[in-house]
Amino acid sequence: MKDFGKVGVLLGGLSAEREVSLKSGNAVLAALKSRGVNAHAFDTGKRNLDELFEEKFDRVFIALHGRYGEDGTMQGALELMGIPYTGSGVMASALAMDKWRTKLLWLSAGISTPEYALLDEHTNYEQVAEKLGFPIFVKPAREGSSIGMSKVNSVAELEKAYQLAVKFDALVLAEQFIEGSEYTAAILGEEPLPLIRLETPRTFYDYEAKYLLDDTRYLCPCGLPEEQEKAIQAQALKAFQVIGCRGWGRADVMIDKSGVAYFLEINTSPGMTDHSLVPMAARGKNIAFDELVIQILELANVG
Repeated sequence: MKDFGKVGVLLGGLSAEREVSLKSGNAVLAALKSRGVNAHAFDTGKRNLDELFEEKFDRVFIALHGRYGEDGTMQGALELMGIPYTGSGVMASALAMDKWRTKLLWLSAGISTPEYALLDEHTNYEQVAEKLGFPIFVKPAREGSSIGMSKVNSVAELEKAYQLAVKFDALVLAEQFIEGSEYTAAILGEEPLPLIRLETPRTFYDYEAKYLLDDTRYLCPCGLPEEQEKAIQAQALKAFQVIGCRGWGRADVMIDKSGVAYFLEINTSPGMTDHSLVPMAARGKNIAFDELVIQILELANVG
């Protein structure tokens, strides 16, 4: 194994996903230490970033989720300091964090994604309902972990869902419901990992289903025919590369009853907790958690 020097694990942060990031970061830190890496926790929500430079970190593993960690801002600061970091660069991180602009790029590249509408205080909700049909998902365009997200079945619920989502982001997205099964496609380097099928008894795969409850089912192998799985993996890699992503990430996908894959979003700094999907997909290729962390760290670069 190469000598990584002094490694900072960026965790915590200032976003609504702080608690999840602390869990991810501590899991990454423990894995690095178990492999003999000189790794140190660095909570960007409590420490000044100039300490990264002053303490002479040779590279960092970004285990931050959401704003000020996954949206290009941290990546830009690290570029200015010349510190190699894991995951996507400034532009791709910013684009992937914005679900609306991600959709615009995907549509231009011929990648299927659900129909949508942007909501604001002047929106005619009747028109949105007519365009998208029910149910509709309403979500902040620049948050993760399903924070502020609702599934609605009426015009009255649509307005309430907007009021919830706008608490987290001024840009709010209403999205067509795709009836089918939910999958996730992880990318490591330039290789798609096995797909995972998600099954939850809840209304949708929300924050509680992701991090708190044990009644969500994760199927890997996912149960799709091999040829179909490979085709969706190839689409996922294209969706990843169209945004300009690198290193590692995860695409969320809905497959409708006719077999069409609709891409929902890209995560450029996915969770690394005991409930997280990228480690689960890696195990499907016999990559242990500590080895996954090392491989991601090896892909760190600047620019």
